[in-house]
Amino acid sequence: MASKAATPSSPSFILTSGASGRITALFSVQALKSLLMLINAFFLLLLAPFRGRRRMVVVAAARGSSSSSSGDQKSKDDRLLQETSSGVHRTKLRVPATIVPWKSAGGGGRVTAVVDPEVGGRRAIAIKRVLQDDDTNTVREFSLFVTARGDNLFTQSWTPVSAKIRGLVVLMHGLNEHSGRYNDFAKELNANGFKVYGMDWIGHGGSDGLHGYVHSLDYAVDDLKSFLDKILTENPGFPCFCFGHSTGAAIVLKAMMDPKVEARVSGVVSTSPAVGIQPSHPLVVILAPVMSFLLPTFQLNSANKKGMPVSRDPDALVAKYSDPLVYTGSVRVRTGYEILRITAYLQQNLKRLRVPFLVLHGAADTVTDPDASQKLYEEASSADKTIKLLEGFLHDLLIEPEREEIMKDIIDWFNCRV
Repeated sequence: MASKAATPSSPSFILTSGASGRITALFSVQALKSLLMLINAFFLLLLAPFRGRRRMVVVAAARGSSSSSSGDQKSKDDRLLQETSSGVHRTKLRVPATIVPWKSAGGGGRVTAVVDPEVGGRRAIAIKRVLQDDDTNTVREFSLFVTARGDNLFTQSWTPVSAKIRGLVVLMHGLNEHSGRYNDFAKELNANGFKVYGMDWIGHGGSDGLHGYVHSLDYAVDDLKSFLDKILTENPGFPCFCFGHSTGAAIVLKAMMDPKVEARVSGVVSTSPAVGIQPSHPLVVILAPVMSFLLPTFQLNSANKKGMPVSRDPDALVAKYSDPLVYTGSVRVRTGYEILRITAYLQQNLKRLRVPFLVLHGAADTVTDPDASQKLYEEASSADKTIKLLEGFLHDLLIEPEREEIMKDIIDWFNCRV
């Protein structure tokens, strides 16, 4: 696995990160040409009658057989998502208005709440996957975490059965994906004595919100801080690390700039962090906030709905883009603007970062900029910092063919700091 610290040539910039829904240029010249059409649509919406209140339903997730093939599992997930969205309900998912205790396959009981049909479908799939995980080396559980805004976020944990717990790792997934995609990585961490927690941020996976829509990434930053506080309260005395991928890494890095949070975290690992993204045209700086205000959930037609190559493993790409919990639609205007905002903030505040960190970035990444990771390494005030730029590697390092080596590098870094 070749790596280097030298700065690679700058790739073309893509204003998205994480799983699927890649676009070749968010707020590009092509998108800007559509501005008049968007403004016209906005005024038409003002003249339209108000939409009725969205129908809310009670949905559910029951434990199913764990012996199905991956193809059968995908089919069942799709049926569950379609049935829930269309109002066909067979079981109930109950969710209280407080933090739900951790639930596992052997935990029994039900959790109830009234949720939006589309959210309920995704949440039922996320819960079912946890309940059907029969790995004897790991106890996998789920919980719903209630934010200060009242949103329910799907969270899960992986606890080693035989290995002694030596530390904690909190995972933050990338844009458009979800915490369940890090199941294999979490179990590798378990084998090395780390208890792992994952949170689906707002609009993602099994959490509340329109799929793929992020009104403010500051919500995700605040939610991470609250979730960390909960985890550290439940697990006193253990060193706690954070792992973030792409936009998830940007969320983690911004949270670490809060001295109170940084003081409680022993280190951070970032893969392909969304630290620096350049607008495709100067007018974007002016028009992006206007467009995100007028039509925040509008999906840009310039988006690549097929998904771009973020790994050199074709099977991994198929698995990723066929996952119903991965958002594969066109990027939403407000979401893109929020990525611009958080990367601009990080660029201006890199010197405030003091937490120990490891950055891994593929030099051939065309989604987030490896040059920005080099800048992060050079400008951060952290005394303990390491960067690895990997020649020929793409964006999603944990599903690249060399994923085992990547995991080993990360776990070795954690082990040295426990």
